[in-house]
Amino acid sequence: MTTRQRDTSSSTDPPVRREGVLGVDTHGEVHVAAVISPLGKVLGTESFPATTAGYRQLLVWARKRGTVRRAGVEGTGTFGAGLSRYLLAQQIQVFEVNRPDRSARRLLGKSDPLDAQAAARAVLSGRARARAKSGDGPVHSARIYKLAKDSAVKARTQAINQLKSVLVIADPALRERLTSLGNAELFRTCARLGPSDGEGDEDAVTQATNMVLSMLAQRIEQLTAQINELNQRLTQLVEQHAPQLLVPVGIGPDSAVTLLITMGDNPERLNTEASFAALCGVSPVEYSSGRRSTRRLNYGGDRQANAALHRIVFTRLRHDPRTQAYYERRTQEGKTRREIIRCLKRYAAREVFNLVRTVSSVPLL
Repeated sequence: MTTRQRDTSSSTDPPVRREGVLGVDTHGEVHVAAVISPLGKVLGTESFPATTAGYRQLLVWARKRGTVRRAGVEGTGTFGAGLSRYLLAQQIQVFEVNRPDRSARRLLGKSDPLDAQAAARAVLSGRARARAKSGDGPVHSARIYKLAKDSAVKARTQAINQLKSVLVIADPALRERLTSLGNAELFRTCARLGPSDGEGDEDAVTQATNMVLSMLAQRIEQLTAQINELNQRLTQLVEQHAPQLLVPVGIGPDSAVTLLITMGDNPERLNTEASFAALCGVSPVEYSSGRRSTRRLNYGGDRQANAALHRIVFTRLRHDPRTQAYYERRTQEGKTRREIIRCLKRYAAREVFNLVRTVSSVPLL
């Protein structure tokens, strides 16, 4: 043996590619990408169009700078949705990254390349741990339907308020004839109002009142029909793809859809039921100072999912004997109503998580 160590690797062996972590700052028309090394060195920054061809160019560019297995993307549910789906299809783990906080921006400045680098560093450091939704299945379809439904509900409420505001300042004879009607009959009657429905000779104000009441009532009827159709589609989606959620007491189609949207088409991205509870904002938060040690409600997370769990709990308090017995027992132990509600929401989140994950091995979601 010689004192000099021989190099056992052959000169013909391919060079070992270094790993790179991808970070992307997304916008409506352009995405800015950055790749950093495991030690935090910036390997490159570039802009790409937010198109299918741009996604391919972005990934080819990133892979030239290292082996890309992880990516941090801002706005995976909005501007970055298309890019996230493409990266997931290419077997890359995509993590949702929040925008840098204001203190960091005051220190480092604000630019798209800096935001892209911050996204990659968030993945590298482990601060970004929330896996992105795949957005390629029935749950994403439900999300689109629910967006349309929520918009229609808001528009219908606005139209109803406007109709009743016009009715307040309408001619007394017309107002007295309509105010005694229930909402359904009121809308049907107003929808049929025409120029000949006034008392005696109509002036311009009467004509305008009748026309506006008719238009608003017809708008309410159209929006109601849209809401009913969307509700039917959402119910069918839940019944076909997650019927087990409709079995427990208190979980209706609307709450089930909201919670499924929070979990996404790939519920395996949530490792434990505690992570789902945190995502819904029902995980307990330490609130201690000095000798006082307690917990409070979590004000973060998905507030729509939190509201869905809230509806489930209050429905069970009215109709479920087990929940009522639990409430009485905890009250006798000295727990406050707020503390009991927090515990019940946490239990409901655990139940939903287990119901979905139990069957997630089947191509269900």
